[in-house]
Amino acid sequence: MNLPTLSELEAASRVVYAAMPPTPQYAWPLLSARCGARVVVKHENHTPVGAFKVRGGLVYFDWLARTHPEVRGVVTATRGNHGQSVGFAARRYGLRAVVVVPRGNSPEKNEAMRALGVELIEHGLDFQDAVEHAGRLAAAEGLWRLPSFDALLVQGVGTYALELLRAVPELERLYVPIGLGSGVCGVLAAREALGRTLEVVGVTSAGAPAYARSFASGRPESHAVTTQVADGMAVRTPDPEALALIQRGAARVIEVTDAEVEAAMAALFVDTHNVAEGAGAAGLAALLREREANLGRPVGFVLTGANVDAVRFADVLRRHCGQAAMESRSS
Repeated sequence: MNLPTLSELEAASRVVYAAMPPTPQYAWPLLSARCGARVVVKHENHTPVGAFKVRGGLVYFDWLARTHPEVRGVVTATRGNHGQSVGFAARRYGLRAVVVVPRGNSPEKNEAMRALGVELIEHGLDFQDAVEHAGRLAAAEGLWRLPSFDALLVQGVGTYALELLRAVPELERLYVPIGLGSGVCGVLAAREALGRTLEVVGVTSAGAPAYARSFASGRPESHAVTTQVADGMAVRTPDPEALALIQRGAARVIEVTDAEVEAAMAALFVDTHNVAEGAGAAGLAALLREREANLGRPVGFVLTGANVDAVRFADVLRRHCGQAAMESRSS
């Protein structure tokens, strides 16, 4: 798979902006002080579904409606944000949307998908089980099998990176969480399209390290998922095309622990009053891990989503907010 070109990213932007405005990028003073650098946050938590995935869904469904008008319904698998993207876009284009999630998935993400008109099916123990069941449903019910990673999805989500890099051309390093890979590949596409020298650092959960381990070994490696907080990165098996693009374009892929992610969620709330789900705060967790290397530099991360269950977020704040506030005052 080739990365989208500048003309393709700009065409995708026109599709996206018909449904939503660009999201902001802010350098929050308290957060920058905490990190010892000028830190720019790309706020994909400000989209209509609270996550970056909606961009890919809009672009994919625009293509589907133009090229396959006979399609009346789609099926896909998700842990939540991709499913909300599908629900949002399917409603806009008048299509049926069936989404498979693993058992024990976020109750609030499930309800958000249902509110968008999604027919939700719970199946299996993890994302990979859900993916395989979605494939069986496509064959059994004649539904269009909508992938979780695809060139059109990359083209769509790459529009946020185009916004960011045009707004902050001096950015030197960007931390991007990796789920199945569309977000980081979209960043790589925008960097190449604009001819920038930005260093892109992929971030995975230590409890879902398949992409980090695969990046290190140079070949796809499956790995068990144990993360309890970063469900947006809870991927057991890398997509080979995504991995190839990440190996070609990312500087490195690092792992962050659940404790580091929770601390970053609390820090974001203390310093900016923004809510971040686990995957959404992973970029900050990685930036803080590499604080010494970032001192005084213009760096950033993508707050990819805000869709965390209220009870879980309240527990994170209860356990980490005091420490985060003390660190903020001492920065």
